[in-house]
Amino acid sequence: MCDRHQFFFEFDKAFTDQLIRKFESSPAHPLSEEVAPPLKGVYALYRHGKLTYAGKALDTTLKRRLAEHTRQIRGRRNISLETITCRFLTIDSDWFVRAGEHALIETYEPEWNFSSLAVG
Repeated sequence: MCDRHQFFFEFDKAFTDQLIRKFESSPAHPLSEEVAPPLKGVYALYRHGKLTYAGKALDTTLKRRLAEHTRQIRGRRNISLETITCRFLTIDSDWFVRAGEHALIETYEPEWNFSSLAVG
């Protein structure tokens, strides 16, 4: 039998494609302590319009996590809070939150996720 009859559903590729489409169509907001709801999910920080950090709010909330980033950035000398925006998606399932963060990091390779100077 030739392999043209075999079907293999690539769940991770389908999930990543759908998540990235939804994420990119979500609005960007100025980063602030009140920007997000008190729900779990995934988020990204943008500096000068470039995605620089992707994270998750799983054992905490998006509201709390983005508020932490706001305070950290406010306390830094070489970063202005006015240059930072964020996007986020609320996600109900713990597994999908973890998978969502992984998809964002794998897709965008944000520099702050791989830096010792990260704001995370």
